[in-house]
Amino acid sequence: MITNLLVANRGEIARRVFRSARDAGIGTVAVYSDADADAPYVAEADAAVPLPGNAPADTYLRTDLLVKAAEEAGADAVHPGYGFLSENAGFARACADAGLTWVGPPPEAIERMGSKVESKGLMAAAGVPVLPELAVLEVTEADLPVLVKASAGGGGRGMRIVRSLDALADAVASASAEAGSAFGDPTVFCERYLETGRHIEVQVLADAHGTVWALGERECSIQRRHQKVLEEAPSPLVDDPMRAQLCEAAVAAARAIGYVGAGTVEFLSSPDGGEFYFLEMNTRLQVEHPVTECVTGLDLVALQLSVAEGRPLSPDGPPAFQGHAIEARLYAEDPALDWQPQSGTLRRFAVPGVHSEFAVPPGYGLRLDSGVVDGSVVSVHYDPMLAKVIAWAPDRPSAARALATALARAQIHGPRTNRDLLVNVLRHPAFLAGQIDTAFFDRHGLSGPAGLAAPLADPGAVRLSALAAALAGAAANRAAATVLGRLPSGWRNVASGPRHTRFLAGEREIEVAYLLTRDGLRAEGFDGMSLVSADPERVVLRVGGLRRSFTVSRYADGLVAVDSALGPVSLTLVPRFRDPESTLASGSLVAPMPGTVLRVAVSVGDRVSAGQPVLWLEAMKMEHRISAPADGVVTELPVAVGQQVEVGSVLAVVGDDAPGTE
Repeated sequence: MITNLLVANRGEIARRVFRSARDAGIGTVAVYSDADADAPYVAEADAAVPLPGNAPADTYLRTDLLVKAAEEAGADAVHPGYGFLSENAGFARACADAGLTWVGPPPEAIERMGSKVESKGLMAAAGVPVLPELAVLEVTEADLPVLVKASAGGGGRGMRIVRSLDALADAVASASAEAGSAFGDPTVFCERYLETGRHIEVQVLADAHGTVWALGERECSIQRRHQKVLEEAPSPLVDDPMRAQLCEAAVAAARAIGYVGAGTVEFLSSPDGGEFYFLEMNTRLQVEHPVTECVTGLDLVALQLSVAEGRPLSPDGPPAFQGHAIEARLYAEDPALDWQPQSGTLRRFAVPGVHSEFAVPPGYGLRLDSGVVDGSVVSVHYDPMLAKVIAWAPDRPSAARALATALARAQIHGPRTNRDLLVNVLRHPAFLAGQIDTAFFDRHGLSGPAGLAAPLADPGAVRLSALAAALAGAAANRAAATVLGRLPSGWRNVASGPRHTRFLAGEREIEVAYLLTRDGLRAEGFDGMSLVSADPERVVLRVGGLRRSFTVSRYADGLVAVDSALGPVSLTLVPRFRDPESTLASGSLVAPMPGTVLRVAVSVGDRVSAGQPVLWLEAMKMEHRISAPADGVVTELPVAVGQQVEVGSVLAVVGDDAPGTE
């Protein structure tokens, strides 16, 4: 019997495992890096052990430190979560050697599936359909396009699409370097790339007594950078005959390696579902496990713990699906800027209408699995996922509508997120029709007013929200005043000029001019507008006969967040007087996030063209290319390889290409 469980992970998955452990009466132990010292999961554990440092290689990837932490805290079992060492056979063996119960599959099973090259051979021998592997040096024009993949690890890292032989060598080198950094194994291979394939996976669960469950499929085709963004169960593509074939193949895969515990067998299907191929097996719990939990009513973490204690699964098999569940991964990233990760303080995080956290709702409803709370700091050291929001409903359209509405109305103040993208996808006609595949973003586009990354609030709603923000700010100033407290802010006994407030909405500056008179509000550029009420945190306007309410949140750093039914708007208050030293030289390339300079492709004096790579940053375990904004000459290059830079730091300056121009 497990009495005290250490979770060798962080964030949302640590909180998720703690919840099931508490329900089972099991004590909990957390481990944390310096950056995670104030994270919610650390406070929720019964005991917490520090791992000095921040880099994963110094903390969450240190087998010796994790085993030592378990011993110090009196833990008798280890749950690896997902990512980090969750699929590391050496870690599993080290835990067993230390007398700790490993909540996962046998090390031998991890090893067999840890190498994608070797696992494909095993699956082919077991009768599971596979895509043939292509040797990197033997790829021909006829094989294109191909996908370069890391043999170890997952999560989209160490993967590159190659459409021309000229690009193959660079793609292999880049993928190998990223794989070596992320997983400690630079081995890569190639396979045929299906441009419009569908990513279908089957959740399996096996005990030590020979019973293997296949808990149905999940659809995970909405992806960016080969990483999942939206997942759902069941798949809109899969019918009963295909489901039977998928589950049969998944069970065969698990039996072929003597699997025990929870795992996922991933397949790539043709667009019509006519054929499917084995991709890989994740020998751990998946990020998207909540959708399977919702439609089956099972607690997969509780079942992991039960299997680890030696208990058998029911020979009658798992429950049948009930309803439909969709999960959205909320990331701190900017989809419109090549998915650049964001960092900083999350001032406010609230999702309305949540029925349960880290558990299946008592009935159809919303579930939230979050690693953050108000005030959490989004670090540059780890994956930028903030939370998972899951909607469970009687059918797919209802689940999509409930999830889109919850996300649209959520208060998310701080770093930019992919929230608008998620809502746009969930409301897109193609998604609602089930017409999805791994090229969804490429086909429907991200940028532009109608792009998937377009803000939920249109330009008119942004200006209206800016007016509400200005009125709320004036109300706050009036509330803090010591005289004339009963008069509206901006009121004059004798009419004077309008008050002006300026905001930044992204890169665009918005100026609001308004005047409060005996006859009410007069706002320049707003016809048919009247003020109903203005408080420091809530403004109500009458617009064309409709009442509109705006919730306004102001923060010390100048952030002003306005939430309304018209869409969330994030503004930055522009001070009346600018600091002259804050102005950057024209052509400056600044760091979009804190990180480490990985490679530099140019030198001072080099001529560059618009879009040409200048250097690469490594942040949040991914490479990020910094390109020249225009044609010109590199006049400054104040950074070097290996240097740590903060957000906003000048990385290079590209000057005018004309000779003699300053």
